[in-house]
Amino acid sequence: MASHIERRKFLATLGGAAAWPLAARAQQAAMPVIGFLGVGSLDNYGLYLAAFRKGLNEAGLVEGQNVTIEYRWAEGQYDRMVELAADLVRSRVAVIAVPGTPPGARAAKAATSTIPIVFGVGEDPVSLGLVATIGRPGGNATGVNFLTAEVVAKRLALLHELVPGAARMAALINPTDAARAEAVRSEVQAAAHSMGVQLQILNASTSRDIDAAFAALVRERADALFVGPDAFFNTRRVQLATMAAHHSIPTAFAVREYVDAGGLMSYGASLTDMYRQTGVYTGRILKGAKPADLPVLQSTKLELVINAQTARMLGLEIPPTLLARADEVIE
Repeated sequence: MASHIERRKFLATLGGAAAWPLAARAQQAAMPVIGFLGVGSLDNYGLYLAAFRKGLNEAGLVEGQNVTIEYRWAEGQYDRMVELAADLVRSRVAVIAVPGTPPGARAAKAATSTIPIVFGVGEDPVSLGLVATIGRPGGNATGVNFLTAEVVAKRLALLHELVPGAARMAALINPTDAARAEAVRSEVQAAAHSMGVQLQILNASTSRDIDAAFAALVRERADALFVGPDAFFNTRRVQLATMAAHHSIPTAFAVREYVDAGGLMSYGASLTDMYRQTGVYTGRILKGAKPADLPVLQSTKLELVINAQTARMLGLEIPPTLLARADEVIE
């Protein structure tokens, strides 16, 4: 009799143990899934992912605790965005976050008209066809406009102020994102013309192209380089900053991460803040907000960051007027 009771107890315990993984699995399955579409690869996204997760945390979400993230990486190849966005749609994610890349935002928008999309783009999202208006997006997408295209002329002027003797400048542009490339090219050409500076346009869409562009710069004896705003270039920021230092070419970049990597100067919106805001909106949508009702956020904070150590290495004297306007000077 005793052994019969013991056996029943043992089977009950066994049943409970078998139910545990099922309960854990059910809890996992109940977690909403974010599809994250990144232009680079995991190894060059640490800083930005931390900012994105910080935004999610502000909305009360923690990866692995009450939300799951499925990552798709384009490895710097814009043409892969369409296939990766379609893959996330097939995975039935609850929301697609695509910060920092207009080709990715357009690919997500083309892949679904029902799954909410949170983008981060440097151009006007209305002209990109992502939203109806800034105040009332109206469809399944909203996000952050972080103003990179609008400050091209200003950045070139700041570079000229730092290198007043520069008569020949070059601009590096990624032709793969055709719409942005055309906009940046016309802006930078107009700005160079108004300053009376000769301008050479160089194209690059792979790291080998970047090497070739620097070889051309050295051949043509450019006095300074303007690196166009581009998500792929940002993933190659260490290569670009290193090459500029190696060839002693004063270079202006779109965002401060290049300057942290040893680049000379940057002027533009804060990318880490844009990733954080994208995380906040992603969280709000998972909590029930509709993208159609969330106005596109506009990054108004523009920062000028100068690397004083790099300036010294290049033999440049930073004008006091520029030092006074800098948001940060890295010593």
